[in-house]
Amino acid sequence: MTAAARPWQDALLGAAVMAPRELPRARSVLVLLEGFAAGQGIAAAPEWLLDYDVVEAFCVRGCAGRASSTRGTYRSALYQLARQVHGPPGQRATPFPGARAPVPYSALERAELAAVAAAQRDAAKRSSALAMVVFGIGAGLRPGELAALRGSDISRRGRQVVVHVSAGAGRVVPVAARYAARAAGLARLAGGGFVFRPGPADRGYKNFVNGFAGSLVAGPAAPRLSMSRARSAFICDHLAAGTPVGVLLAISGIAEAGSLARYARHVPGISSSKGALRARWRAERTR
Repeated sequence: MTAAARPWQDALLGAAVMAPRELPRARSVLVLLEGFAAGQGIAAAPEWLLDYDVVEAFCVRGCAGRASSTRGTYRSALYQLARQVHGPPGQRATPFPGARAPVPYSALERAELAAVAAAQRDAAKRSSALAMVVFGIGAGLRPGELAALRGSDISRRGRQVVVHVSAGAGRVVPVAARYAARAAGLARLAGGGFVFRPGPADRGYKNFVNGFAGSLVAGPAAPRLSMSRARSAFICDHLAAGTPVGVLLAISGIAEAGSLARYARHVPGISSSKGALRARWRAERTR
């Protein structure tokens, strides 16, 4: 089934208050949004695609080369559809299950995950499991970004090891110091090929990374490897370390400061108020 023929799209468009001539354009914008979201590892479901933060990221970064009037038209069409799912902006209906950020991995769990990766019998499986740990916790990549990562996307910048993410508008992410050496080693191993699950594969499949994680051999008490928890750990580490909000938005690929609130709930001493985080961002920009 193509993106343009999903039943939920038909239902949303059928209920939308739009002139008939506007419906084809709205459908084409939905297809563009879905393509952008797939590159970010976001599921093709209305509650995720039409999250206002995802819509904003698409309009700002996914349409960076388009005229501002075009982006405004796209935003207007998508906001009309998003209201059917989440209610008006700033007055979102009851959150869907999973709307809160996953609990980040503790220090003990991180050590256990590295051990689980090292315990895999197959060499390719070991390196791919380690890549989930290193580029999830160490660089905050989304599943789709990890799936697309090549060894040539990883380089040194002075004393730092950095990851060049090409999805969306692109960004450069410094790998956390404790994972830098492993990141460089995985880059050398991959060369110009894929770091995660090298070889031919359907990398656009939404469960490409999570399906692999579910196949790992681990003890019953060991934590399960999840890119969403790994990314949460990366973001929470930066919040705890006092990384400026603007810097964290740039390296995480998050479009809006208020979106950090869902992660800040897991960081003691950090306000989880969207307003406080936005105010902090504004204050940083005026210094």
